[in-house]
Amino acid sequence: MKNWNKHIFAVLLLVVLLCANTLDARTRTTRKNLRSTEVPVVVLEQGDDLLPDSLTQIDPNAVSLKGYSKRASDSKESFFITNNTGHRMSAVRLLLRYTTMGGEMLTQRTVTVPVNLKPGETKLVEVKSFDVQRLFYYYAGPQPRKQATPFKVAFRLTGYDIPVGN
Repeated sequence: MKNWNKHIFAVLLLVVLLCANTLDARTRTTRKNLRSTEVPVVVLEQGDDLLPDSLTQIDPNAVSLKGYSKRASDSKESFFITNNTGHRMSAVRLLLRYTTMGGEMLTQRTVTVPVNLKPGETKLVEVKSFDVQRLFYYYAGPQPRKQATPFKVAFRLTGYDIPVGN
């Protein structure tokens, strides 16, 4: 009977050790060798013949865009927007121009981004992508496995809203 107790004790000890060992094994969920892309989005210049004359009264430096991201599989475009003015903003209107790597224009559109930005504040925002067929990717982002075309984006501030009151 004493031998059975020793065997049972040894088996239980082995089971406990195996369970404890598997609890410590972790699944790595972080990716190695990631890099940050601090690519500012190009600002469209005043002399551009495709810009409306009404934009001359708006300070193009009132907002800045950085960290633009759009993979081929994304249905949204994301970027960081910074309020460079002295007052709070509740919405920002941008003219976005998408071009090929050779500078040929793909499309141009105006988007309104609802934000709540204090002076000097930066926030990550998303807008619906122009690329509904998911055939394009931002040139500074990761290259996709599937066949896709790289593009560049430039912006121009067309307006912003300053909330009244609180």
